[in-house]
Amino acid sequence: MNIVSTLRPRRRTVAAVSAAVLALAVTACGSDDKGSDTSGDKAAAAGITLVKPGKLTVCTHLPYKPFQYKDGGKVVGFDVDLLDLVAKDLGIEQEVVNIEWSQITSGAAFAAKKCDMGMGAMTIREDRQKALAITDPYMDATQVLLVKKDSPYKTLADLKGKKVGVQADTTGKDYANAHKAENGYEVVTFDDLTLQTNNVKSGRVEAGINDNGVLYPFVSENQDTAVVAEFDTGEQYGFAAKKNDPSGIKLVEKFNELLTKAKSDGTYNEIYKKWFKTEPKK
Repeated sequence: MNIVSTLRPRRRTVAAVSAAVLALAVTACGSDDKGSDTSGDKAAAAGITLVKPGKLTVCTHLPYKPFQYKDGGKVVGFDVDLLDLVAKDLGIEQEVVNIEWSQITSGAAFAAKKCDMGMGAMTIREDRQKALAITDPYMDATQVLLVKKDSPYKTLADLKGKKVGVQADTTGKDYANAHKAENGYEVVTFDDLTLQTNNVKSGRVEAGINDNGVLYPFVSENQDTAVVAEFDTGEQYGFAAKKNDPSGIKLVEKFNELLTKAKSDGTYNEIYKKWFKTEPKK
């Protein structure tokens, strides 16, 4: 037997198998790399640079039920579902960051690269438009007066010498301060919605002023309270992004596009009814 001639074919076979395995390994690595990058592909293609790759990072100030609040360990709500339209369109997940409301409305959170967008039933105002890129309006709003059920207070004038609770950095606080001199009440500021409403329930303050979108749902779950007056403030909500920034502008444009589509195909109405138990007003 010729040992040399016998070994050569075997060596060739081993070499061929090794080459094939190496080729498969290279191909597999290439596939994995491509798959891991898909979470950023759509965002990059849309001209959007995210503060966290593969995440739409959204800043808010919790809680503001039913717009955004924690249900167990998850943040849910009307605003969350609307911004999920953007996240899903880009093929990424939404991640919510809880920070001070003033950091969002001032633009500081975006300058510090803490978030891509901001949410929180934010009223579109001129001062905020100077600091932020803001989407088209997605909901109309007004301010309302919350009191304990069977309370004698029905108007702001009835609250002379009494205390009216407001939430920090909100248009409700602005409205209360604008009318306190003529009505003679004291304004008491709380850091968040829960503190404000709990202090109305406990009687520490006789009334509270905040958005209709949060106080009507609150009353439906707290039968010992009532909304007794509405103030026609003509407000509209928008989402925020970084001003004068290509990514911020693209995110605003993306939401505006998706909002128009959602209103035309019924998605917006479904989301609205889910959180407010009624159809949106035409």
